[in-house]
Amino acid sequence: MRKAYGIKSLMIYLESVNYPITEEEINDLILNKKIPHLRPIDNLLIFNLDHIDGWLSDQQSNP
Repeated sequence: MRKAYGIKSLMIYLESVNYPITEEEINDLILNKKIPHLRPIDNLLIFNLDHIDGWLSDQQSNP
């Protein structure tokens, strides 16, 4: 399973797949539970990049 640890790592990944997004936008998506993520402890965010790829497909088909 491919993973990104933290928002900065996710931002780098999203930029690499031509879907740049700001830290503020990611925080809003997390707060509203609109982006797949795990928070095993308070200060740790983990993003499964396979799930992020699926989420990206949904975003691009439903603008």
